[in-house]
Amino acid sequence: MSLDGLPPLREVIERHGLQAKKSLGQNFLLDLNLTGKIARTAGDLSTTTVLEVGPGPGGLTRALLANGAARVVAIERDERCLAALADIAAHYPGRLEIISGDALKTDFATLANGAPVKIVANLPYNIGTELLIRWLTGPVWPPFYASMTLMFQKEVAQRIVARPGSEAYGRLGVLAGWRTEARIAFDVPPQAFTPPPKVTSSVVQLLPRENPLPADVRTLGRITEAAFGQRRKMLRQSLKGIEGMRLLEATGIDGTRRAETLDIAEFVALANAV
Repeated sequence: MSLDGLPPLREVIERHGLQAKKSLGQNFLLDLNLTGKIARTAGDLSTTTVLEVGPGPGGLTRALLANGAARVVAIERDERCLAALADIAAHYPGRLEIISGDALKTDFATLANGAPVKIVANLPYNIGTELLIRWLTGPVWPPFYASMTLMFQKEVAQRIVARPGSEAYGRLGVLAGWRTEARIAFDVPPQAFTPPPKVTSSVVQLLPRENPLPADVRTLGRITEAAFGQRRKMLRQSLKGIEGMRLLEATGIDGTRRAETLDIAEFVALANAV
């Protein structure tokens, strides 16, 4: 028995021959209680366009629509999944738009059509971090979305929410903490997926800060990349290639410190000194 009158997901996968492809980073989430929990974590969707990446057979898509999403735009690269998604679109007339294409080549801001947007997705493992960095480093801020509710491998989720001084703190934690407030909402065990991945996953929610500390996003990206690229080295070594000593002197930051000890404000100061 399904929650929305559509066939159970296992049946959908069987009927359409949708075995998950490792090359596409696919792990299908079949537990409708969990997909419902993700949709509810995203908050009120009744006046919102939800952008979903990698819907696969549509488990989360169905949960978003069942939880009242006004409109869902789902971007799917795997053409095998399109027929299953078309069945969902027919069940929810006028509320699901399916785009067959590559998320890495998609201009997400233009899909909003001026409506409020939330990004909600069980991101394919192989492109999740790259997409998040793009959404965090857009040239326009506040961004086109009101929130992001995203599933990652737990290790990546911990890097997103990491604070200075912690083992997981790095470039991702600086960029996410600079422009958003990020939290881990809950963990998802491997057995909730088909096929089960070898690791636990986590759902992360990111809410854009209205006024993040001003900095040039590209410069901040370069600074964090250099600093954490050689994280065991002192800053005077790791920043050598980008006038490190001058930047450290200009900001009063001790060059014998290591990257993971700097807070976001200090990275912003270094970027602004460039």
